[in-house]
Amino acid sequence: MLYLFVYLLESVLNSELVVRQTLLSVAIGLALVPFTYAQEKALDSEIETISVKHQRQAYRGDVPLRLTPQAVSVISGDLLSDAGVVAFQDALDFSSGIVRQNNFGGMWDGFAIRGFAGDENLPSGYLVNGFSAGRGYSGRRNTANVESIEILKGPGSALYGRSEPGGTVNIITKKPQYFQTGHAKLSLGDNDTKRFEGDYTNALTDDVAFRINGAYEDSGSFRETVETKSLTVNPSFLVNLSQGTNLSYELEVLDQEVPFDRGVVVLNGDFDAVPVERFLGQPNDGPMSIEAAGHQLVLQHKLNDGWDILAGLSYRDSSFAGFSTDVELSLGRQLLYIDGETVTRQRRHRDYNATDLSARFELSGNLETGSLVHHLLMGADAYDYELDTVQSRWRTGWNSGDTTYSINLFNPVYDEISPDVALNSDRVEQQEAVGVYIQDQIDVSEQWQVLLGLRVDKFEQTITNNASNSVTTQHKTATSPRLGVVFQANDALTVYANYAEGFRPNSGADFSGNAFEPEESKSYEVGVKWLSENDVFNGTLALYKAEKSNILTSDQVNAGFSAALGEAQSQGVELDVTSTLGENTSLSLAYAYTDVHTLNDMVNPDWGVEILAGSSLINIAKNTANLTLRHYFELADNDTDIGVSYNYVGKRLGETIDPNYILPSYSVVKLFGTMAVSEHASVMFDIDNLFNKKYYASSYSALWTMPGAPTNYRVSVQYKF
Repeated sequence: MLYLFVYLLESVLNSELVVRQTLLSVAIGLALVPFTYAQEKALDSEIETISVKHQRQAYRGDVPLRLTPQAVSVISGDLLSDAGVVAFQDALDFSSGIVRQNNFGGMWDGFAIRGFAGDENLPSGYLVNGFSAGRGYSGRRNTANVESIEILKGPGSALYGRSEPGGTVNIITKKPQYFQTGHAKLSLGDNDTKRFEGDYTNALTDDVAFRINGAYEDSGSFRETVETKSLTVNPSFLVNLSQGTNLSYELEVLDQEVPFDRGVVVLNGDFDAVPVERFLGQPNDGPMSIEAAGHQLVLQHKLNDGWDILAGLSYRDSSFAGFSTDVELSLGRQLLYIDGETVTRQRRHRDYNATDLSARFELSGNLETGSLVHHLLMGADAYDYELDTVQSRWRTGWNSGDTTYSINLFNPVYDEISPDVALNSDRVEQQEAVGVYIQDQIDVSEQWQVLLGLRVDKFEQTITNNASNSVTTQHKTATSPRLGVVFQANDALTVYANYAEGFRPNSGADFSGNAFEPEESKSYEVGVKWLSENDVFNGTLALYKAEKSNILTSDQVNAGFSAALGEAQSQGVELDVTSTLGENTSLSLAYAYTDVHTLNDMVNPDWGVEILAGSSLINIAKNTANLTLRHYFELADNDTDIGVSYNYVGKRLGETIDPNYILPSYSVVKLFGTMAVSEHASVMFDIDNLFNKKYYASSYSALWTMPGAPTNYRVSVQYKF
């Protein structure tokens, strides 16, 4: 029955720094103990899924999500826990309109929303509690401290500043509670996977609460020789300063050891040429070392009924360093295209570091002017972001025929000695920005609301090339307006429309030394939201169109330089639905149709290859869907939860410079379940890719294509306090 259901649906769609940083941060947190705050689950779930009493998320104000004129989907931490989803990237599969992108050899999470992904040479941007957390090198994020994930569709520049027109992802972390609760969870799986996850929170005094959670994982992989280790620790404190004032501090420390893995070679369009297990890097390189520490300090003060001050400070320090060996992409150096079996490789060493300091002050509340009620949100923020990248490289000469450090595609024998590398690039980029924003959502009548928003950003960007002793500086000011209309037909049905503009700075300068204009976007959206009584049936249907300009392309007049001349467009339909089928069964559906393509002829700035107007963007499938069914029942007098999740991704472009390289569509099924064997203990299981489908998750090139994992499982034992 399950296989038939999957087949029918598919047919339709196809029509150690850690210890020091932890001790230091715990000491800082303990210093805050005289100042903490009593917390509880918010009764007004329209504003927050889980929240501190009277505390609002940044950039939110007092308007509930169902009345915001944009599509918003929320992925709960409970769903992720029950389904055995431990990776942030996998969690995004539950939302419509998000697809995987190149993950830079497994160094970070890469995704696109509504067809737009940003700079593919940097991690995808996302927020944690409203603060930027995706700009640096924080590795592959896990879900151990995730309370929920909000995906706010459409450009967020009118509030958040620089962003992609597709949308913004905001992770809400678990907060300290004023009662004891928590869990310890041990998981074992195939590929010698071992994972421990813990979470504990309690009150220290009537005014002090703390929480600490995290996870450690040591695992192999279906990929030959690839083994990873990861540790994340997240202590937090909450302090009540007075009746209406609270202070919170959160720390996130991460240490990962991850081998650099570009995936497999797809030779001449033959996806069966080499097994998905084949590793073409160099095991002797060892893993990349990824380290990150993030601090968040937030103060909230309630002025009077309906008005709040929210101020925050965030600092994140992240890095990754190590050797990697990649299949050579340069046509003039790659022997594979000559004899069909000799893979030319290059070797690199990277030492990348990033620091990100940001601050925010926000005032929100409501007031009346005559018959109108204004829901006001006013604020200012600033950041200082520095990116320091040093890269050394070895590669064979152009058309040299050199077989040094090459490997046989079908019978790989790894070299014992690797070539020395020489400095290739040494660059420091610094960005400083200040922004002010105001938004007013006006109750014009009982049914109609109008939203007016405006943000102005002033930013400075300095790029220092230490290898060539050159400095490029740009100063820009960007204005981002937003307009929305909301019509409440009744308590269950809301219709909305919005228009917004956005921007994202471009790095570098043109032939004349002038700074590039930032990427600019315009987005239109109309939609319907429905929320039935007792949440029996709710969802959002959205239609949108977004255009982006000033995309960097090659300068056809001045060889070797770029110009901000590219344009692209995305349009589509998204549907997110959750429904209760009887007392013990729930169903969720996320579907997206995404049509994204270039609007003018461009030239790829990395390879100098012409990209014609109407060309698709890489890794963007037109059709994607997720269907998750869960059922609760008693088995041998034990509460039991079993679920199945079906994920479909359509065919998509796998290489920007070759329009004929298409990744095939795929469908994978996940089966999961939980049984409570006592009041405190439960056993859990999850099986990914239940039917062992062969698929490819993302690609940068036919020579760098990342296969998906075959069937794999994990069994867990959890004890709740």
